[in-house]
Amino acid sequence: MSDTPQSRAVINSSSNPGLERLHTLVRTHWDDLSPAERSVCRLLTASPVEQILYSNAQELGSASGTSNASVIRTLRRLGYTGLPALKQEIAAPFTSEVAPEVRLRERIDRMGRDFTSLWGRVVDEARDRVEHVRTATSSEELTRAVEVLAEAEQTLAYGVGSSNIAAEHLALKLNRIGARARPIDTDGFRLADDLLGVHRGDAVVVFAPGRVLPEVEVLFERARAVGARSILVTDELADELRDGVDIVLSAPHTPTGMTAEALTGIIVADALVQAVTTVHPDRAVRTSHELTAWRGRLGH
Repeated sequence: MSDTPQSRAVINSSSNPGLERLHTLVRTHWDDLSPAERSVCRLLTASPVEQILYSNAQELGSASGTSNASVIRTLRRLGYTGLPALKQEIAAPFTSEVAPEVRLRERIDRMGRDFTSLWGRVVDEARDRVEHVRTATSSEELTRAVEVLAEAEQTLAYGVGSSNIAAEHLALKLNRIGARARPIDTDGFRLADDLLGVHRGDAVVVFAPGRVLPEVEVLFERARAVGARSILVTDELADELRDGVDIVLSAPHTPTGMTAEALTGIIVADALVQAVTTVHPDRAVRTSHELTAWRGRLGH
């Protein structure tokens, strides 16, 4: 494997676990890779992390002298489900260590003012995140989450900042199918009042993509203390918080900031609601009828 490009990598892989894993996988599989796959690996291991994050498979294929199909095939040979999975792994240190304004400038510089191209990049990232969320959560975890929500006396959905968009969406959609739910978006001392409303038989759903807040830890602590069930919807916090929650569902974060942070959280919420609807179909239909009737009274 004398021609493997590990020693020429621009990125210090030791500072990025995702890149370090990529380099390890390339070394492990190098002898079994085709010439085209090796070309893709050379590009990936020698490129700045920003180039990988802001490139699609077609662009990486052109840069490596191969094709988008070769890029996807190479990543799967290495053990990734696709390019979005690689981006998620290498994005965390970039987003946590690089100041937001620096990342914004990087994004502006790389996107340019070709609005048609920019449109395509945003749509591509949204599509990639949607495809990634399809494979990121196991069917067993999803089934368990549906059972918890279907049996809950009430569901409390929590999120701070942009994560609250997904939490409010989940609560709204659950109420519309007859399942009692309410969103929580308070923090600090104000959250203590909401904690009093968490009881045995409830379900607590927390949308926390990439940072452990004291409020999240305390909310899960309250759930455990009273016997409520807990569901964490996250990108990066699964390993850190798994021992303190009942179920973890994956909602891949945006690696670039081009698409909404809450996008995949909303998709997870929609999947959960649709599944709960099938568990209690009569209740859902009855509630939908009532909602329509009241809307009629309001003139809409």
